[in-house]
Amino acid sequence: MDKYQNAAKNLKTITDFIRFAASEFEKSELFFGHGTDNAWDEAVAIVLQMLELPNDYPVVMFEARLLQEEREHIASAIKSRIEERKPLAYITNKGYFAGIEFYVDERVLVPRSPIAELVEAQFNPWLISDEPRILDLCCGSGCIGIACAAYMPDSEVVVSDISVDALQVAQQNIDQAGFYPRVQALESDIFSAMRDMKFDLIVSNPPYVDEDDLSDMPAEFFHEPEIGLGSGSDGLELTRKILQQAAEFLTEHGVLIVEVGNSWPALQEQFSQVPFTWLEFERGGDGVFLLTKQQLEEHFS
Repeated sequence: MDKYQNAAKNLKTITDFIRFAASEFEKSELFFGHGTDNAWDEAVAIVLQMLELPNDYPVVMFEARLLQEEREHIASAIKSRIEERKPLAYITNKGYFAGIEFYVDERVLVPRSPIAELVEAQFNPWLISDEPRILDLCCGSGCIGIACAAYMPDSEVVVSDISVDALQVAQQNIDQAGFYPRVQALESDIFSAMRDMKFDLIVSNPPYVDEDDLSDMPAEFFHEPEIGLGSGSDGLELTRKILQQAAEFLTEHGVLIVEVGNSWPALQEQFSQVPFTWLEFERGGDGVFLLTKQQLEEHFS
């Protein structure tokens, strides 16, 4: 009997399993970066999510005794997290972005962008349209675009990706939110399928990991689709294409917002003449720039 089977047999309460998971996560030196940043929060999340309980489940109820089936279910999840180094979101099929729950699996990246803060603020002061048309480019799970629709009820949103697998997940999330047809999924290699579409906001969290960082990533990241992570030797192959083409698909007062993560110094160096606005975040995060349609036309058209 291994320690996970032993836990399923002998541990009884939510508290027992949180304590066990936190201890094992700490000893196993897991990487945290797909929703939590420490062993305790990860332990709380995995236990509550496997029990289909909300994140704000009352602590006084943590002494509730669990059924044998529930105990085995949680112990199996803890084992997968440790032995397979599988991110929590792929075990529970739950990802969170801007306070909204999304379905996720290995076809898409786990939501974790600081752009959530911008969505919650309705992109104030840069987005000036009362009924904005928004494009979530390289959408993955569709979390950015769907969250935009949730926070801006008068918006119309297109979520696009080159990956058919990712779009299947995005469509599931659109249907789960009840946002079709106000949010629509579109298969597109960057802007290739956009035709005459115009948007007040194009927001993108494209692949931006360079070759060095890609090879040095913790094991957890190798469960994610590589197409959603790497973008050439410097991580900017896709971003350069977006910069060259975006102006054509923006309205007169439209803006482009793109996350490039740790590749931002390389982007700034390559395009030193471009007046990028680098956005700041109260909850942490960097590497997100903003350019207006006029700036794009001046420097990339």
